[in-house]
Amino acid sequence: MRIQFMLGEIANGVRRNASMIVSVILVSMISLFFLGSGLLAQREVSLAKGYWYDKVEVSIFMCTAQSTGVPSCADGKVTPTQQSQVKRDLESMRPLVQEIYYESADQAYKRFTTQFKNSPYLAQVSPAAMPSSYRVKLSDPKRYDDVVNAFSGAQGVEAVSDQHNVLNTFFSLLKVVSIGAVGLAVVMVICAILLITTTIRQVAFSRRRQVGIMRLVGASATVIYLPFVIETLLATLVGAALAIGLLWATVHYGIAKLFNGQSGNGDLISLIGVNDVWSITPWLLLGAFVLALVTSWITLRRYLKV
Repeated sequence: MRIQFMLGEIANGVRRNASMIVSVILVSMISLFFLGSGLLAQREVSLAKGYWYDKVEVSIFMCTAQSTGVPSCADGKVTPTQQSQVKRDLESMRPLVQEIYYESADQAYKRFTTQFKNSPYLAQVSPAAMPSSYRVKLSDPKRYDDVVNAFSGAQGVEAVSDQHNVLNTFFSLLKVVSIGAVGLAVVMVICAILLITTTIRQVAFSRRRQVGIMRLVGASATVIYLPFVIETLLATLVGAALAIGLLWATVHYGIAKLFNGQSGNGDLISLIGVNDVWSITPWLLLGAFVLALVTSWITLRRYLKV
């Protein structure tokens, strides 16, 4: 009988306060969505670092006839002797140097025209302006500085570049985005707490007559509190379920297609997938449960004297 009574009270409470319940659901959904987005962004950064750092190459660009103002290119275009010396020096750095790819000026120009075939500046670039280069794959990408320092300023070498600076900038941007998402989630959680508190106060005030009767018949504090707590808990868990569904749709239909489908050359990929959404699902549900339980219980203890 007591269980039936509490279920009836919960159903009546949901009907009477539908608008407030919907508000709790929406605020919970938005806050947990941003929290999940922040967690997924941090997961993407972690996976991307491992994926891209293993693919980092050091590029050694040789001098061209148009190289000016570079001391190592004082003799003009790289000579066969200088180019052979660079190749021998690279070979001497094995096993750190794992693979060496040579790209001639003609190959570089062909690749450039393929990648930027729609660029209006393509006609201004001549094959003579494209440098030949060595692309070096390392067995330990963290030691890229060894190669950069060894060939920077070498005769016949115009420039040595590595992809770490670009990647670090990209990862820093992703980290800022993830921190921003988590920060916004914290703000939304605070809003959810305030809204839950206000909702419970209003619901408790609207049921003051029923609560008074329950006190007179000797109902315990737990029996009086429980309908309020369960209503809040159900609303918050529904919001969490909607947030998880929205995260799944974002990853499955948004991120995957944006990175994988839109990049025909495969240079852009998303390393997170729906499995990562499922991996954070228990934490989001647990967070929703704790948020609703603690907030509602503290609010009732403060504003509903039994």
